Amino acid sequence: MNKSSGATISDRLNSPSTALQSSTTPAQILVVDDNQLTRSLAAELLQVEGYDVLEAESGLVALERIEQEPLDLILLDVVMPQIDGYEVCRRIKQSQAGRSIPVVFMTVSDDRQSRLMGMQVGGDDFITKPLDRLELSARVKNWVRHKQLNEDLDRTERALLSIAKAIEGRYSPKSGSGERLANLVQSFGEYLQLSAAEIQDLANAARFHDIGTVAIPDAVLLKQGALTSEERELVNQHVLIGETLCQPLRNFQGVLPIIRHHHERWDGSGYPDGLCGDEIPWLAQVFQIVDIYNALTSTRPYKQPLEQQEALSILTQEASQGWRNPELVAKFQRFVRENRNALS
Repeated sequence: MNKSSGATISDRLNSPSTALQSSTTPAQILVVDDNQLTRSLAAELLQVEGYDVLEAESGLVALERIEQEPLDLILLDVVMPQIDGYEVCRRIKQSQAGRSIPVVFMTVSDDRQSRLMGMQVGGDDFITKPLDRLELSARVKNWVRHKQLNEDLDRTERALLSIAKAIEGRYSPKSGSGERLANLVQSFGEYLQLSAAEIQDLANAARFHDIGTVAIPDAVLLKQGALTSEERELVNQHVLIGETLCQPLRNFQGVLPIIRHHHERWDGSGYPDGLCGDEIPWLAQVFQIVDIYNALTSTRPYKQPLEQQEALSILTQEASQGWRNPELVAKFQRFVRENRNALS
């Protein structure tokens, strides 16, 4: 949120629960082994535990099954004819259907080299043969639960993204403004030669940074004119609310500091923590400059868009006031001028 420039709401918000009630549908497990006796033993042990078990006698059959069945776990032998387990795992993890399915290797070899090879192709765990019933039960239960939790988190992320898009529509008459910001931060991140992970964090922040405004009434969020001190305190809570809402999401460790700190100021006069200078996380500094520029050059219910040069002048002024990192603002100005046509 950038309508240019505690305890209350965020304390009443708990992190959304990501654990769903147990499904009545049993988890589906694929056992892949060219040895009929091993497959049958594993299937019998797992069926006693209440799992739905499928069998595949070769890696090629297994690859067909993952395209046909919604699997929760794959138990995969290493030594098989045609293609070995390592190659099967590599193909599974590269496929759209199989990349999120945990793969547990079944092997008679428990040496370090075998485990390294398994991890290199994307394997998640190992269990030695002959199979031990208690160990098999524990490993399977752990990885089935792991996949269920990941699916719950994916559903949570999709739900929060829908909320974020709905919020975007509250103060932007044009759809896709979040994607415009995401494209801008990605481009500037590449200009700064940030890592791929940092650029992804910036893009995710572009989509989720204002999700905390879900708790701010329209009468305050869209108010034309100065906010009262109470209204300003209410608006300031949105970064803490957003951080709380996004905490359960996977791979968001680098995004949360951006959400929390993108309204800090270089001189320490920002919120929520009054950080100053390089106390402000680097990616939050990068993001806030692009966010301000995007807000200034976008249509809002309370304002018309500014031209590029006007927006850059405001950023320069804010840097001279001590609000923004002056060196970073200068780099952003060069970036905009070098990409003027693409950003118009």
